[in-house]
Order: sequence, then structure tokens, then C-alpha cells
Amino acid sequence: MKLLLTSNGLVNKEITDALFELVGKKPEETSLVFIPTASNVEAGDKSWFINDLINIKKQSFKSVAITDISAVPENIWRPQLEEADVLFFEGGNTYHLMRWINQSGLIKILPELLKTKVYVGLSAGSMVTGPDLTLRLSKLIYGEDAETDTMAGLGLADFYFLPHLNSPHFPARMEENLREAMKDIKRKTYMLDDQSALKVVNGEVALLGGGKYLEFN
Repeated sequence: MKLLLTSNGLVNKEITDALFELVGKKPEETSLVFIPTASNVEAGDKSWFINDLINIKKQSFKSVAITDISAVPENIWRPQLEEADVLFFEGGNTYHLMRWINQSGLIKILPELLKTKVYVGLSAGSMVTGPDLTLRLSKLIYGEDAETDTMAGLGLADFYFLPHLNSPHFPARMEENLREAMKDIKRKTYMLDDQSALKVVNGEVALLGGGKYLEFN
């Protein structure tokens, strides 16, 4: 299984090069489907969302589809996922994304899809890959709304992923605050800044991007 877990998407050459290495194709031969579902409940300025799409467009993919698993039925979104080389899960609200991965039925077919496709996560899209969602941390650090403190994740990774380390836009994500929030967390956790990503191939983890990161446990 091949995962590219990013804090902020395709923001530098090392991360994008790693993606096409994982796919095994040139950009102009690679198709991507963009899943915006996590962003739906985020209010206010969405320039970050537009920037994420611009960074994707810069890579000269063969094709870029957009499908929202919360807005259309399976007979519409499933063929687009089956036809793509890359499944790109956008950032936003972690709980909302995981709820719709479950409710849409994607949870049932994703393991089979990922036998031949690359999973790319951005922020929330990366956070849902762990064994469970750290919703208490999501509320404390990221200000996310969730109806519960516990929810199973995708289980594609055996660690927690926390994005946007030291982002000037989110004071709660500064290193000293994150260390305090992590005191009761026992599972392996990576915290990455917006220039960093993790490449995970069959459970082997490699750090990409050259940015700042923290490891716990």
C-alpha cells in the first residue's frame, strides 16, 4: 500500500517527485481524483482550498476529476475513483470526512482500490489514515467540531498524523502547545509543518520536504 501524507499538499518538488515515483508514471500519464468532502463544513475564506487545487494543476496531470462522496451517490463517485491513479483527499474537518467515508460506503472498497492506487492526504485527508481519530486533539488544537471524542480511522497507518506545525495562522499549533496537548497520547505521532510530508510504502515511513517535524512515542 502506498500513501503520501502531507500537511499542505503538493507544495514542493520533493513531495511531488515522491508522488510520481509512487505512481510509477510520468505526470502527463497520471490521473487524479480530488475528494473535497472534508472542506464542505469549513466556513469563511476558502482561498486555501483554491491554492490546493492550483498546486495540483501545476503538476500537469493527464486528468483531474473532482468528486464529493457526500454529495453524489456511489454510482457516480465510484467509477471516478476506480479510473484514477491517485486518490487525493482534501483537508478540512477530520470528523466530517471520516463520517462520510463510512456513510458513503467508501470504507468498504478503499482497501481494494489501494492495491493499485496511491492515497494522497492533505491535512484532514492525512489525519483519517490512522487507526482512530484523535478527536480530542482535533478539537483542542484545530478547533474542529465533532459529535464524539472517539471514532475509528481508516487504519492505513499505525500512527497519528498532525499537520500545520508552527503555522502562523493557528497559534494553538505552535510547538509548545502541541507538546502540552500530547502528554496523554501513547501512540506514535508525527507532527509536520506545511512543507513536509510522509511517504509510507507497506508500512515503511520516510520523511519528505525538508521542513520542521516532531516525533512522539
